[in-house]
Amino acid sequence: MLISLSSSSLLPSPSSSLPRFSNSKSPILESSSLKPKTTHFFKPFSSSLCYSSNLNSHSKTPLFTGCPLGKRLDLRSWAVSGFDLGNFESVLEAVGVLTAIIVVHESGHFLAAYLQGIHVSKFAVGFGPVLAKFNARNVEYSIRAFPLGGFVGFPDNDPESDIPVDDENLLKNRPILDRTIVISAGVIANIIFAYAIILAQVLSVGLPVQEAFPGVLVPEVRAFSAASRDGLLPGDVILAVNGTNLPKTGPNAVSEVVDVIKSSPNKNVLLKVERGEQNFEIGVTPDESFDGTGKIGVQLSNNVKITKVIAKNIFEAFNFAGEEFWGLSSNVVDSLKQTFSNFSQSASKVSGPVAIIAVGAEVARSNIDGLYQFAAVLNINLAVINLLPLPALDGGSLAFILIEAARGGRKLPLEIEQRIMSSGIVLVITLGFFLIVRDTLNLDFIKDML
Repeated sequence: MLISLSSSSLLPSPSSSLPRFSNSKSPILESSSLKPKTTHFFKPFSSSLCYSSNLNSHSKTPLFTGCPLGKRLDLRSWAVSGFDLGNFESVLEAVGVLTAIIVVHESGHFLAAYLQGIHVSKFAVGFGPVLAKFNARNVEYSIRAFPLGGFVGFPDNDPESDIPVDDENLLKNRPILDRTIVISAGVIANIIFAYAIILAQVLSVGLPVQEAFPGVLVPEVRAFSAASRDGLLPGDVILAVNGTNLPKTGPNAVSEVVDVIKSSPNKNVLLKVERGEQNFEIGVTPDESFDGTGKIGVQLSNNVKITKVIAKNIFEAFNFAGEEFWGLSSNVVDSLKQTFSNFSQSASKVSGPVAIIAVGAEVARSNIDGLYQFAAVLNINLAVINLLPLPALDGGSLAFILIEAARGGRKLPLEIEQRIMSSGIVLVITLGFFLIVRDTLNLDFIKDML
């Protein structure tokens, strides 16, 4: 499986009711800125994780800030060697989400073949050496060592298979339509699963709705800072800077405050502040940073409040889920367009399962709303990416079928097809291992040990 997950793909469309889903953490304002024996639907699992570079906002609980946190076991006392085992539950939740997505995708292929009477020989989660397996009805089910995705194996070209090569129930001997259904079923399964996840969110916890208010929120004020010295408190809302009212919402509101502060070292900055039901003005004199810019020692974020919308009946629930699904799907497609149109700059943000799990764990620690959307977006990403006509993806297999149809039912020579697919498999596995090593070395507790 190949997944491209960018920050923009996790943002709701303007019509979407979900709040902004980001992974940005801004600092306190202190400075300026292999030839296979069987036929496999072989899908590696990697991702393009694009972290927001917005240094002008801060979220103390990134990913759906402001939503209620789910109840979690307090395991923080088990911290060892820089690795906080208090996060272990959220890591398991993220791993569970990815595993479920893999199983659903491969189950789509498997069921589409099984229900048509097509021979299936293997169903695997992961690649490489087998960790655990069992056999049932001539199918080997296995969990494998490398969590790069999964595959469904068909005995079409397996020399060890005792099935005659002209058996009409081998996948390669089925009509084009039957094969197209099997190949497309993984994508269809993920689309259905994504919608089901959103519907489950609507029915269980409701959809979070983000309402914007004027000004910029001050979530935190550093002790002994200029802001603390001059009377700014956590929870204050900055409505205006030097007489200029701030816009209602968006990154511009935060950046305006940041720009004024950075450009005013040792100069008085007049802030109009809302505290509770009172509005008044506070003069803050930014300290000078080592680079000559101003700093006041605060964290800033957009002034938003998040509430929940609960469907009144089942029809409204399906309507909400449909709107949310299309909003997320549009964001995924748009983000992929941006990734491929500017790949030279976005290539460095491509990440593998380690980084995906890290982000998923952070989402899980934040709140249940984030985990729902994280799972839905990953499913949609997987569906869209796998339709690309690239070797080792479902789209690559569909491309071979289209070529066959265009040639009047004549297939490409098996050797050529396998060579193309094998080269794609080697490429994506190599990329997958590289990403796993790189992302692992980038984990905070690994950096602490090095």
